[in-house]
Amino acid sequence: MTTLKILAIAAAFLNSGTNPAISCLKSDPKNAELTVQNASVLPVDALSKDNKIQVALLLDTSNSMDGLIEQAKSRLWNIVNTLTTLKYNGQTPQVEIALYEYGNDGIRDENYIRQVTPLTQDLDLVSEKLFALRTNGGSEYCGAVIRDASTNLNWDGNEKSMKLIYIAGNEPFNQGKIDYKDVVSKAKNKNIYTNTIYCGSREEGIQGLWQNGATTGGGKYFNIDSDKKVIYIETPYDIRISECNAQLNTTYIYYGNHGSEYRLKQITQDKNAEMQSASNLVERTIAKSKKNAYKNEHWDLIDRAEKDADFITTVKEEELPVELRGKSKAEVKKAVAVKSAARKKIQKEIEELSKKRQEYIDNEMKKRGNTDADDLGKAIEKSILELAKKNGYSS
Repeated sequence: MTTLKILAIAAAFLNSGTNPAISCLKSDPKNAELTVQNASVLPVDALSKDNKIQVALLLDTSNSMDGLIEQAKSRLWNIVNTLTTLKYNGQTPQVEIALYEYGNDGIRDENYIRQVTPLTQDLDLVSEKLFALRTNGGSEYCGAVIRDASTNLNWDGNEKSMKLIYIAGNEPFNQGKIDYKDVVSKAKNKNIYTNTIYCGSREEGIQGLWQNGATTGGGKYFNIDSDKKVIYIETPYDIRISECNAQLNTTYIYYGNHGSEYRLKQITQDKNAEMQSASNLVERTIAKSKKNAYKNEHWDLIDRAEKDADFITTVKEEELPVELRGKSKAEVKKAVAVKSAARKKIQKEIEELSKKRQEYIDNEMKKRGNTDADDLGKAIEKSILELAKKNGYSS
């Protein structure tokens, strides 16, 4: 299969012929300081303590799967944004993503499988590892990789949590020594549902037992053209959302021995998203504004302080960035409060813009008649929404 090329489709002008009223917050340190003179770190929005939404992506990285990997790069943030819209009893569950590769001769494992990332909220890590994947000819053992993912990942024990496996590939589902029926049945007994995505024609996938794998695993079966060009609809809101991304990045204060490295990783993954398309960067920006998905408490003082308000009083001076060293604890706390207030405003702005953007995209898709075939992201999005409704979640 050839490497996927990204196709950008220009959207039509608004019927009114005028630019929509869009703005992004401008940074004003003086105003921000006045706002938070007596403020403490802003509280975390209501997240569900009872359940999670956990998704494991199992991608075939054999020679023929270059297009699949490109689609995954292009659709990662769209998938995350679909997950972040879901609520359970009015609360937004925490979102975690895991990544596996299988079918690659370069993997030193008898079944050619590798856990690339565990279930994590460190989405910059997931993005980094996804962009580092390379294809190499091999044997694709679906049963083996599903067994590893369903048993070795840290799946939540709450039966209300949504636990989903998505496996994508193009070889017969029953290859290898591990019986896929036994594996997906055991996973289903733990409320982990297996969804299958065959890269080829629907009938070939059915004959290759991909549909049976999904049926046995309580999930959905899809087929996609993994060489299909991912279609992006540009909107009048994209530029402003990208500008908000730059503003959002200024609200991070790194800490710790490796804080500056994580901060650089954030910028690098912005560039990776933009390299796929301008629209993909917009999708990443929207995902970064969602507290139930994009959390960086392991390197960002604002996220860490929201989880542990006392952390600022205990953090060592040498772990702070240069501009905060030599400051009193009260001054550090004030700096964090200023950035926290600014972030919350920018996140709200992005949320408002993203709703308008989605409405615009929906209208354009209606004009188009929904004739586009499924790609990886659309297949996953469709099944997430269907399974969510079945399990009592709303969007």
